[in-house]
Amino acid sequence: MFVTHLECTSCGLRHDWSRLQNLCTACGKPLFAVIDLGAVGKLDGLKPSSLRETLRAREESLWRYRELLPLPKDAEPISLGEGGTPLLPAKKFAAGLDVDLWIKDESLNPTQSFKARGMSVSVSMAKYLGAEKLAVPSAGNAGGALAAYAARAGLEAHIFMPRDTPRANIIECRELGAHVTLIDGLITDCGAEISRRKEKEGWFDMSTLKEPYRVEGKKTLGYEMAEQLNWKLPGVILYPTGGGTGLIGMWKAFDEMEKLGWIDQKRPRMFSVQASGCAPIVRAFEAGEKFAGEFANAHTVASGLRVPKAIGDFLMLKILRESNGGAIAVEDEEMIRTVREVGSAEGLFVAPEGAACFAALKKLRASEKIDSGEQVVIFNTGSGIKYLDVFKSI
Repeated sequence: MFVTHLECTSCGLRHDWSRLQNLCTACGKPLFAVIDLGAVGKLDGLKPSSLRETLRAREESLWRYRELLPLPKDAEPISLGEGGTPLLPAKKFAAGLDVDLWIKDESLNPTQSFKARGMSVSVSMAKYLGAEKLAVPSAGNAGGALAAYAARAGLEAHIFMPRDTPRANIIECRELGAHVTLIDGLITDCGAEISRRKEKEGWFDMSTLKEPYRVEGKKTLGYEMAEQLNWKLPGVILYPTGGGTGLIGMWKAFDEMEKLGWIDQKRPRMFSVQASGCAPIVRAFEAGEKFAGEFANAHTVASGLRVPKAIGDFLMLKILRESNGGAIAVEDEEMIRTVREVGSAEGLFVAPEGAACFAALKKLRASEKIDSGEQVVIFNTGSGIKYLDVFKSI
């Protein structure tokens, strides 16, 4: 087996990986899957140090890193061809900013967002471990991804969404066969409804960081980026942050790659980008706090950023500080303007969440928090086509 056990990210308590698990049974914090890196590749007669060289010949999907993912070798992945997204230079947008700018474009994933990565691995593991009904709270793209992968796996999907979720996401979930419930409230209210009903209904909770395997899919963002940059990490990463699984997953990937000898000890400075109307991580980072309190009256057109309270807050804040990075908020109007600016410069119709990172880059350069000549990678987490409602007044 590739995974040896699950470990609490807060108190360190070990848990058995071979049964369905949500949070730590002692402290209620997220669990990480611990991979036996020393044994990676041995099933194929390889040494861990030589595994990296075999990647070139493998499929262009996140499952190219199969030895570093938790699904046992004899289990069939639930896959729609996720991963293998391009890392594109953004020279036109960067003109005048004096940085070496790249875009990791996740809109080319199945269901048109990075959520496909996490759901491919987590649904694969949930099915392997015996789940039959899956539930998730979602402001949009996570719901669409769960609906798709649950359908592929032959499992029931129950998705709870705020009533004002972009219509495209709601339709997508329903047309993929999911049971969709609309809630008057925020994603936290949707999560609370699942918590109240899951035991009675027999649902396994697939919420962000409330099970240990979505983060394993998201960590492949870090592996792919490193491979595409010839195993040298960039100086800066700008990441749109709601629940933060991608940010946390990449940091986990960096640690694993260093232990494997694939990269050195240098780490990118990680910047969390949020909406001004929902910026709990920004507020906590600036206040020097370890945890982020719930953000009251959360609102933003970037539905993926409308997460007023994230269970992985302490992990994100630790990463931002350890990396000497930071957190920055962007106004909704600025995001929408920047969607068109990126589109006309680079030919990409980015999601508002991705556009927020481009707007943040300008602010960070103006304040000299990003230096001249630095290599910067921005993650565009989804396609703007999912957010047509946002542009209806334009």
